[in-house]
Amino acid sequence: MTKGQRWPAEWSRYRDRFTGIEVLQLTNYKTHSWHLYFTEDGWYDGGRKLLFFSDRNNSTNLYSLDMRDGSITQLTGYEKNNDLGACLHPGGNLAVMKAGDTLISLNLDTLEEQPFYTAPAGFKIGNINCTADGRHVVTCIQEDLSHRILLDLGNGYVGHRELMEAAPLSRIIRVDLANGQASTVFEDRCFITHINTSPTVPWLITFCHEGPWHLVDHRIWGLDLSTGETWKIRERLEPREKVGHEFFYPDGETIGYHGFRENGTNFFGSIRYDNTGMEETEFPFDTWHSHADGRGQAVVDGKGNIRTLCVWRKKDGIYDGPRVLCELRCSFHSQKVHAHPRFNADGKRLLFTSDKNGYANLYLVEMPDDFESLPRLELPSKS
Repeated sequence: MTKGQRWPAEWSRYRDRFTGIEVLQLTNYKTHSWHLYFTEDGWYDGGRKLLFFSDRNNSTNLYSLDMRDGSITQLTGYEKNNDLGACLHPGGNLAVMKAGDTLISLNLDTLEEQPFYTAPAGFKIGNINCTADGRHVVTCIQEDLSHRILLDLGNGYVGHRELMEAAPLSRIIRVDLANGQASTVFEDRCFITHINTSPTVPWLITFCHEGPWHLVDHRIWGLDLSTGETWKIRERLEPREKVGHEFFYPDGETIGYHGFRENGTNFFGSIRYDNTGMEETEFPFDTWHSHADGRGQAVVDGKGNIRTLCVWRKKDGIYDGPRVLCELRCSFHSQKVHAHPRFNADGKRLLFTSDKNGYANLYLVEMPDDFESLPRLELPSKS
């Protein structure tokens, strides 16, 4: 695997068969390619380049796609690493990667890699985030129980409930990027994942108690990195309600999420980290993720009978929608082929992944100025 290798542009354009919207397919290779997790902004170099993963040559590596000409640059040269994660440092020219049990900084200009933290024996590293001031990387490490529980969480959540019930020792770790010094901010006997750092408030993060959403004691938690204080965010409003896939709005204080109720109602919502200002919008079909741009625009990825990306836009303070943006037809079989739709920084473009053609690929849609031109979603008949 050759670090720095250049790949020719693979992109192509087509008109969506449902809405006529132009869709730009960014990758086209006979393996899975997917963008960073939807809580992570992968755009850098002033929005001219995009980070993504791909399994080319039978190994997972990090790549960069140049939006000016479609060319692709391979940023890492791992030969057998299939446990690779990444986030973008707020400075813009540095990526932080998780490669197995090690955290590594990657200079996006020189491609120089520098390991700076290794998890202790018997622990696995979760997702990674940088704090808003760029000084620290925050991650969670979790007791490795794979020797006694059959786990395949990335492919169908195998062992998801069993791991929750086993209550592994989990720690939230803050690592100083300048000197590699690590400290435990919080620990608990609980399946902890989904670390999210605020993009504007250096001391604020959220994390979750993982497991089947209706069975966990509580999903979304806040944490003050300076004091170690934790608190619940968005308490359940009814028994067995499912709320999760939380993410920060660009303001760094508002948290978006989506959820399901036992009566079949789905909803997306937002709430401030101090549990004020809650706002929720319901819709009558199944989804896996939601995202919002903080400017009154929201998207959900339909699954089951609704296999499109559906969008809302605020009008007079109320979300108008759902309207169909384009076909999705995503299998959601594994994390690599989850749609994970995400707006870019100015809300003008929507990035998503789909395996509708057999392999996961990246797709990009320019959001239309004329929102009313998009068709309203027609629900399938129940007869």
